[in-house]
Amino acid sequence: MVLQMPFPFPRFCFSRCRGAATAGAILLAAALACPSAVHAESGAFTGFAGSWAGGGTITIADSGTERIRCRGTNTVEANGNALRQVLRCASDSYKFELTSNVTASGGNVSGSWNEATRNVNGTVEGTIANGQVSALVTANGYAATFSMTSRGNRQTVNISSKGEVRGVNVSLSRGS
Repeated sequence: MVLQMPFPFPRFCFSRCRGAATAGAILLAAALACPSAVHAESGAFTGFAGSWAGGGTITIADSGTERIRCRGTNTVEANGNALRQVLRCASDSYKFELTSNVTASGGNVSGSWNEATRNVNGTVEGTIANGQVSALVTANGYAATFSMTSRGNRQTVNISSKGEVRGVNVSLSRGS
């Protein structure tokens, strides 16, 4: 790590200012070691929080591909390792409301999901790394792959299955 001073640090100061530099290094080390500061930014879902909106496509087994609009709310617990997502999407002929509750531990995610309009629920198992969730969602007789990536104010959600809904691909913006 390279530290940049907000002002030029004269060469002659190394011998005379060693005490100030040491004190600064100790303060920096203390700030980095502070569990609340590090923990608040290190949660797996920290970048997922907020209200999201956008659109994309949905592919339905019997009717082909349509444009879809979505709104989502992601609530992240204070430690950043638990996420509650509510995603509501609608096209001209199809709508769904997906709610999931997942936790992250050591790069793995697990939890549950519910689709309210069809009263279907199941489990979520997968991984998370660098703002990307890759998971398998299952229920009795149903399985789909689910991926969600969050980068700054952009988020993508992709769902793929062999069921009624063959695919959902949406791009969302935070605060829309």
